[in-house]
Amino acid sequence: MTGQEGSEYDRLFYPFLFAGGNASAEEVLAQVRHSTREKCRTVVALRRQTLEQYGDIMVAAATAMASAIRSGATLFAFGNGGSTTDAQDLVVDLMNPPLPDCRPVPALALTNDIAVVTAVANDVGFDNVFSRQLIAFAHPGDIAVGISTSGNSNNVLVAFEQAKKQGLLTVGLAGYDGGKMAHSRTVDFCITAPSADVPRIQEAQATAYHALLEAIFTLLRAEHTILTKEQHP
Repeated sequence: MTGQEGSEYDRLFYPFLFAGGNASAEEVLAQVRHSTREKCRTVVALRRQTLEQYGDIMVAAATAMASAIRSGATLFAFGNGGSTTDAQDLVVDLMNPPLPDCRPVPALALTNDIAVVTAVANDVGFDNVFSRQLIAFAHPGDIAVGISTSGNSNNVLVAFEQAKKQGLLTVGLAGYDGGKMAHSRTVDFCITAPSADVPRIQEAQATAYHALLEAIFTLLRAEHTILTKEQHP
């Protein structure tokens, strides 16, 4: 890669890639340090912006989710690629709560069973890999959480449509301008990380769903809905 190539973003965060063969080792290391600091500043700023811009929506979403869990809801989470791992992380924190003395909350990541995912993708179509599982597992009053950095992932949007048909509470996490997810009537609450940088979006989304979970557990603990492990051996 030469100094004439690359986007403005690349030049800001990866200046050492455009130095050609003229930069010394010390100069490259200095550029790496600068790049790392800039990324950290960007991450912190986006997380703050997301939480400030969508704070009221997050409170409303957490309240609705806590109410559903109080009534026995199961949470289903789904996404593609890196969003798959975020969906799984969200489920882990529900099934194995990081807060002391909390019992698990029923939750399932719809990417866990690769045999089911590939069978549906092959036989029915990839757009249906999540919606078919909701048909099989979900009940009215359950919760569907879909994650997409673009907000336009077809299989996530199709899953939201199916979730609404079945009477689920729906929560979406998006990036960019929210995409189709932000304007869909099938999404009850949409939280958007307003950025075009996918890694930064994913980092902000992780902060958002962890904040959601903390709020949910706080609400349930305050109402004594989540009993201690000692009370539920």
